[in-house]
Amino acid sequence: MQEGTIIAVCASKGKGTAKEPMQKSVIKADWGIENDAHAGNWHRQISLLSYEKVEAFRSKGAPVKDGDFGENLLVQGIDFRNLPIGAICKVGDVVLEITQIGKECHSGCDIFQKMGTCIMPKEGVFARVLHGGTVQPAMTMQVFTKYRVFILCASDQGYAKKRVDESTGALVRLMEAHDYEVVGSSLLPDDRAMLSAKMAEVCDTYQADLLLTTGGTGLASRDVTPEATLDISERLVPGLSELMRMRCLTITDRASLSRGICATRRRTLIVNLPGSPRAAVENLEAVLSPLEHGMSMLTGRMKECASVFGAENTLENIT
Repeated sequence: MQEGTIIAVCASKGKGTAKEPMQKSVIKADWGIENDAHAGNWHRQISLLSYEKVEAFRSKGAPVKDGDFGENLLVQGIDFRNLPIGAICKVGDVVLEITQIGKECHSGCDIFQKMGTCIMPKEGVFARVLHGGTVQPAMTMQVFTKYRVFILCASDQGYAKKRVDESTGALVRLMEAHDYEVVGSSLLPDDRAMLSAKMAEVCDTYQADLLLTTGGTGLASRDVTPEATLDISERLVPGLSELMRMRCLTITDRASLSRGICATRRRTLIVNLPGSPRAAVENLEAVLSPLEHGMSMLTGRMKECASVFGAENTLENIT
């Protein structure tokens, strides 16, 4: 994960004009900044630019102000040019997905006329808004280029602090070893409503690409994790749970008692795992290969970094 600081938030009411800095702005999901001319139902809802690139341009004598390049967010500490398409940027509640690197330069723009060049074609990036919220200068932006994982443990005993949750730590180590980024975890009792509410929250606010649950997949009366998952799921992915049971049956015939399911909600894949640390790891290891490919399809992401501006450098032409 990379971190940067918002230097300026800018918008303009008309296209072809410089954007003006604002003290605070509302960013709307699948739209962009309220009252910004470039907001809309397309893949370039938000434009981002690195503050360091602007400062380097200014050092050459260019009298440019914040927003003059048409950027919505000017950010210090992040080199957007080297991010892969599909990278996730998070500012407070706002979640952005990088969709395009660079743009075609219009030689008639004021900066090009004055300086004979412009940095936006190579250094500017564009994003769509997955989740909205309010942004203002001095806020921290987090950028994720790896798949993000959230771990939810269901355990009455763990929630009551009568048992130590060891499965979460075991899964953290496994996922980090396979180049995933664990972005959060939670421990809840075996309560169907609480579990489903937490899963829905993680998915609906785009907190993670992969949501792993541990515990509550057996036959005990309080084992309700599969039911909680069904309550909020949009599509089932039965092949993954079938593969986990099939491969783990070679280890123990008790794998036949696991009722865990796999499903999706929005752009998040949910995988139910047993509560035992060893069983949780064994089950997840059984599906690591198809898991990554599945998330690639679900999120529309790719791993290759974008090169120069062109049709091939937009998310629309990848998915």
